[in-house]
Amino acid sequence: MKKLNLICGLCVLESEEIALEVAGKIQEAIKPVQDKVHFTFKGSFDKANRSSFDSYRGPGMEKGLEILSKVKATYNVPTLTDIHLPEQCEPVASVVDILQIPAFLCRQTDLVVAAAKACEKFGRELNVKKGQFLSPEEANNIVKKVEGFLPVSSLMLTERGTSFGYNNLVVDMSSFKIMKSFGARVIHDATHCVQRPGGLGKSTGGKREQIEVLARAAIAAGADGIFMETHPTPDKALSDPATCLDLKKVGQVVGQLVKIKEVVDEFN
Repeated sequence: MKKLNLICGLCVLESEEIALEVAGKIQEAIKPVQDKVHFTFKGSFDKANRSSFDSYRGPGMEKGLEILSKVKATYNVPTLTDIHLPEQCEPVASVVDILQIPAFLCRQTDLVVAAAKACEKFGRELNVKKGQFLSPEEANNIVKKVEGFLPVSSLMLTERGTSFGYNNLVVDMSSFKIMKSFGARVIHDATHCVQRPGGLGKSTGGKREQIEVLARAAIAAGADGIFMETHPTPDKALSDPATCLDLKKVGQVVGQLVKIKEVVDEFN
């Protein structure tokens, strides 16, 4: 069985203390299946795409990279964070293992190319979230932009749902096979895909109860891994509280996904 790629952590970095707590508890929770899982800790230093001007965005790049460096050193785990501007790519790639381009920026050619170049320079990987407005077939354009600067083996494409009317997202399970045909690894965003964008007026709502069932379905459909945001007290999270998975459930969910992936890999 190929290892399950698990990208898991906080939506937004809140403090060094919480980041270390979450990383440590995830690592402990997945110990029973650690030989079958490749865990990357995720935490954003800035979330520029917010519903409201008043929404919490994060500690900023300098402090955020300090926190991610501490997590990496403490737990010997790779890290991932979002970038929003071309000029952020090299400073972030000098510290973080995987650069992530948010869904709404996946067509920004200058950002995609700058991120690919920075990843190649520092030996990093790139994760691009497929926009809610893109078909799976159109994600091949992202691959084409990247492949001249970074091997496709260092690229991941993440399915995070497609807009379905107002304030709703759906996941097309056929997208995993389609996007895998482009040569990149394909990840399912288990928490953002259950969002109700702008559903609470000044903030995003969500359907947390659907995280597990859609994650299981995605692995069964061939996804290479799962992106999942979590928090010790989800309802008190400073970003996306409606869709953060309770930290206490991470081990159970990952254990289920590993079992499903073992079965799926038998057919491939």
